[in-house]
Amino acid sequence: MEHKSIEKKYNVWIIILSIAIPVVVAILFGIKLKDLGYDVAPLSFLPPIYATINGITALLLISAVLSIKNGKRKLHEYLMKTAIACSVAFLAMYVAYHMTAESAKFGDANFDGQVDLAEQTSLGIIRYIYYFILITHIILSVIVIPFVLLTYVRAISQSFERHKKIARITFPIWLYVAVTGVIVYLMIAPYYAN
Repeated sequence: MEHKSIEKKYNVWIIILSIAIPVVVAILFGIKLKDLGYDVAPLSFLPPIYATINGITALLLISAVLSIKNGKRKLHEYLMKTAIACSVAFLAMYVAYHMTAESAKFGDANFDGQVDLAEQTSLGIIRYIYYFILITHIILSVIVIPFVLLTYVRAISQSFERHKKIARITFPIWLYVAVTGVIVYLMIAPYYAN
């Protein structure tokens, strides 16, 4: 029963953060620092870095699952905390990039900021695959936030049976988000203006 009271203490924060993070990211995503009068160089070097962080997150998640299956609880805890830190770092870099640089448009081969009919046609079905991956990545990146927080709280409150139950849901969603983050980057990388 003590575990549930510890969890209850964090529930308000889980709700607040699960709402605030996507809202703040959406707001900041729409803000360009240059439009506010700040003379800031575009942080165009960040996308490969945050894509790499997504890849590292995926590897950390897989390693964490393997470590707990092998009874290495401390290693599991360390790997999971590192995965959370990587996700926070990714988010900060992602927002910083989009606040300082124009977003690349998938298929914009001539870098004019538009994807005309000829560019769309040249992509064929790949365009639909890209948007499917991107949309599911974005939706699940929002959905996973409360799952990660709740899974973490159940671990720190030592409610391990309940932690395992929710981790079975959290892990595949978070892994999908991390892996598709890398895929989205690899697919759009040719369309970043140099």
